[in-house]
Amino acid sequence: MKKLCWLIVSGALAAALYAQAPAAAAAGSAAGKAEIDEIVQELSGITGLKTLEHVDYDHIPRERVKAFLAERVKESVKPEEIRAEEASLKKLGFVPQDFDLEKTTLDLLSEQAAAFYDYRKRKLFLIDAGPDLVQHSALVHELAHALADQHFHLEKFMEHGSKNDDSALARLAVMEGQATWIMSEYLTRKTGQSLKDAPVLVKLMSSVAESSTGQFPVFDKSPLYLRETLIFPYTQGMLFQHAVVEKMDKAAFTEVFHRPPATTQQILHPEKYFANVKAVRPALPELVHERDYRNFTDGELGELDHSVLLRQYAGQEEAAALAPEWKGGFFRLLEAKHGDNKNGGGAAPKRTVLAYASEWSSPEKAEKFFQDYRKVLAGKWKHYEEADAGPASVSGRGDDGYFLLRLSGTRVTSLEGMDSPAAARQAGGWL
Repeated sequence: MKKLCWLIVSGALAAALYAQAPAAAAAGSAAGKAEIDEIVQELSGITGLKTLEHVDYDHIPRERVKAFLAERVKESVKPEEIRAEEASLKKLGFVPQDFDLEKTTLDLLSEQAAAFYDYRKRKLFLIDAGPDLVQHSALVHELAHALADQHFHLEKFMEHGSKNDDSALARLAVMEGQATWIMSEYLTRKTGQSLKDAPVLVKLMSSVAESSTGQFPVFDKSPLYLRETLIFPYTQGMLFQHAVVEKMDKAAFTEVFHRPPATTQQILHPEKYFANVKAVRPALPELVHERDYRNFTDGELGELDHSVLLRQYAGQEEAAALAPEWKGGFFRLLEAKHGDNKNGGGAAPKRTVLAYASEWSSPEKAEKFFQDYRKVLAGKWKHYEEADAGPASVSGRGDDGYFLLRLSGTRVTSLEGMDSPAAARQAGGWL
């Protein structure tokens, strides 16, 4: 989901959601060169970033939006990448087994789209036939992207974080959070105020997107993980940008691109960004007969991922208390080189095994997460059976095979999807 979103377009959501916020009256919807140039000059004054060139733009009819997005997916993301990301979300328990990642992503973005800045083509696309306030807010938001792109080359900026899912989402929060803050500041100035002098207004505007007020049914029906990772770059990204502006004023708009946050934890807790608190990568548990598997995909699991996982299976209060104690997380999805084919007849699905590890701030917090992860396992599977449970180890069977969950000091690990109890018993050690 993360990779699909940032590879397709930038800024599809913010203007539509933030149009609910208090703002000045909008201009007409048919934006032209003079209006665009005027807005960019105002954004330049807000950020201190000089305008280096005119912004190229075009209009797209509403009925062509989904086809436009589908073409961007085809250009940017390989089918195997989509398959791997969808398999990871299912295996980790973020989405149900019948979930279609590509279709849902396209439905979500096309439902909410007000405008797009395509930083591969370096061109702004405005969606025709929308409310004036939404169109105008979208225009401001996307022009903020265009101005940033002239200075920081957004495509390269995102590609530098693409090998780490959590880092990529943090960079997306820089990009979308800054554009959302600038858009909000632009609209707020029209009322004679400034976000710099109104922290209550910052909180108000950053929280607007947390509820779609029923106007986006696809969004409302989507799994929690998709909703959270879609709005996170705008809501938490805006709060992060404001914290940096408070500390560095106009230099903040350059600083976050030159020294981007490394994790979603740094976005959620700007003090960790200023202190340069880095994540660790815990070692994964070893899979017996790993030579029979290929590395399907892997990735970092950040504080935001664990917050969503805890909210989904252990509750909001537990997530709020425990997720900030995260120190690092990593997973690897391994796919069998050959199908199980136990029942004869044709090609059988290939077994996948999840190797997962997370690091916590103390043994006590790790023990708490160890117990919560038992709730995750029981919640994400229809069939969950514990065969052996001790204070630091739980083994048993779930929907997709046998599992082994372990606690070791500040580390929690899990192997899920093994083909036999013997494989679970033999699993141990560290890669």
